[in-house]
Amino acid sequence: MSTNRTLRVAVVGAGPAGIYAADILSKTDLDVSIDLFERLPAPFGLVRYGVAPDHPRIKQIIVALHKVLERGDIRLLANVDYGTDLKLDDLRQFYDAVIFSTGSIRDASLAIPGIELDGSYGAADFVSWYDGHPDVARTWPLEAQHVAVLGAGNVALDVARILAKHADDLLPTEIPANVYEQLKASPVTDVHVFARRGPAQVKFSPLELRELGHVPDVDVIVYPEDFDFDEGSMAAIHSSNQTKQVVKTLTDWTLKEPEENTASRRIHLHFLHKPVEVLGEDGKVVGLRTERTALNGDGNVTGTGELHDWPVQAVYRAVGYFGSPLVDIPFDDVAGVIPNREGRVVDVDGERVPGVYATGWIKRGPVGLIGHTKSDASETIRHLTEDAGDPTDPDNPFFTAADRDPEAVIDFLAQRDVDVIEWSGWQLLDAYERSLGEPHGRERVKLVPRDHMVSISLGRELAQD
Repeated sequence: MSTNRTLRVAVVGAGPAGIYAADILSKTDLDVSIDLFERLPAPFGLVRYGVAPDHPRIKQIIVALHKVLERGDIRLLANVDYGTDLKLDDLRQFYDAVIFSTGSIRDASLAIPGIELDGSYGAADFVSWYDGHPDVARTWPLEAQHVAVLGAGNVALDVARILAKHADDLLPTEIPANVYEQLKASPVTDVHVFARRGPAQVKFSPLELRELGHVPDVDVIVYPEDFDFDEGSMAAIHSSNQTKQVVKTLTDWTLKEPEENTASRRIHLHFLHKPVEVLGEDGKVVGLRTERTALNGDGNVTGTGELHDWPVQAVYRAVGYFGSPLVDIPFDDVAGVIPNREGRVVDVDGERVPGVYATGWIKRGPVGLIGHTKSDASETIRHLTEDAGDPTDPDNPFFTAADRDPEAVIDFLAQRDVDVIEWSGWQLLDAYERSLGEPHGRERVKLVPRDHMVSISLGRELAQD
């Protein structure tokens, strides 16, 4: 047996978490061969399919991720679905270690009456639609004039802004044609965002909030009676510059005179309103009922029993993302994560699952910004390299892959008729999307249908819009 073995590692999920983990691993002292699996035909995960199209600043993260993959020392294997095209036993045949970085793409649940009514939606599904995700329907029922958005984070702001913004103002972005056409026909005039706590407790980032105030022909309206600050609020303001900036922006908006609101569309921000029921008639949303809350002193709230009914025809819950279980991998159904200790996956008995790791949101839950994912990946990779030990030791138990030829997994997938898209295929799709945008002065127009994405990536045909 050779005493100078190359460590074979599979990373499942080619979003920021997976790419950061692969990049960090590639820069260790280990002689390592890394394959990055992605179930979609295109890489970059949440940055491509979870960031609103009118946030090009955040989209620029793709530039850095692109540079990592174009080096060529990390192999992209896209359009490969873990759990369908291959499973854990298959990966163990070709790899010594597997890192899962599959993220959190489902909507967290909200257990209130009426949440299942027609016209009640999850924000994650809506984001996937307007971002042109290939696995969601290409149509969205934009029929409501008055809409409620439940949540106090950046996703809630994104949903409210995309709903209220005039579609023509999205044209310079990569927004798909079908999304533009449907948003342009939307009858919406008012979007109401509800937060159960006060202005000092919201999770908006200062920049996202300020940008909301500059959307053309959209007024942001706040209500002075919704502003209350307890000791916990003041402590948060004094200890966090971000909270201080958010509160200042919101408070400045209270000084705006009603006659200054002349836009044709409005975003209303409501604080200290806890959603308690989605109201319906004939199975459809006709309103939202909220309960006025009061701050307790520590930044938390208690219901007052005072109810308010809001006439809306659609409700979007933006109360967080939730992970999805993976075949043959332990899963925590309560937290929505793969159970782990600092990235080392553990089973239901708390025992280590050899050679299996997790990073990103599927490891720690959907919290933190994209930048936090890098330090998260560093922790996981540190433990993986510790576990790998000395590759020159002929008795090292970590090196378990039976077939160490990098082409073996390609042959295995070919036998299963999987259309694997490598980096060169993504370059073809990237160039095609850019060519769609170029005549219109846009960086790209995102291609949506999966079969067209695959065809372009494999050089089979030109997709028809």
